[in-house]
Amino acid sequence: MQEYQDSGARLGWLIDLETQQVEIYRSGRDVEVLKSPASLSGEDVLPGFVLHFEDIW
Repeated sequence: MQEYQDSGARLGWLIDLETQQVEIYRSGRDVEVLKSPASLSGEDVLPGFVLHFEDIW
């Protein structure tokens, strides 16, 4: 993820299907870790985008 951030990515999600854990990477902030979230928002980077996990987990 560091390479993506170094290239200018403002938001990144690292999704682990085995543990149902998501790491959220944002520019200039600490990594946020969520356990089994129901959904993820695209925040201000992708306004209106929502990833729902009900069919993924």
